Amino acid sequence: MSFLRRIDRDAERWLLLVFYVMLVITMAIEVLRREIFSFSSIWGEEIVRYSFIYLAWIGAAAAVKERAHIRIDVLMHYLGPRAKALLYIFGDLVMFGVAVIALYWSYEAVHVSAKFGSVTDGLRISKVWFLMAVPLGFGLIILRLIQSLLRDIHSLRTGKPVFEGDTLFD
Repeated sequence: MSFLRRIDRDAERWLLLVFYVMLVITMAIEVLRREIFSFSSIWGEEIVRYSFIYLAWIGAAAAVKERAHIRIDVLMHYLGPRAKALLYIFGDLVMFGVAVIALYWSYEAVHVSAKFGSVTDGLRISKVWFLMAVPLGFGLIILRLIQSLLRDIHSLRTGKPVFEGDTLFD
């Protein structure tokens, strides 16, 4: 399997693992420091906060990829394959439009932060690294939406059932 295919398949999974482990380890250290030594650091709280933000945005992209985001699909059970594909394509197009607008505005916040050189309170490093979580997340969402649209258009043309992802409840 090629390197790019592995990244396409596992990128969000590995990024989520990295940020989750960083969050859990930092939180555990901070709890121990607070309870045992009656001392805590401001940088630990910041690492946990920003790790959680990255987790949320990367997780959103992973949900789009696996079509696991929250949706009301009562009508989907009554539609044929062609209508399902068209409805999914419509939903992805609407989501794509929102994501493009949100990407623009989220990048604007990063640009302003870089322009004025704002830094975090505890770590004293540029806030750009942490504010980039939002445009990075929307960028990944847009990439996954394009892949989803291509997959659904292919399903529509060939008459195959559209990819619906895993169901939460059956």
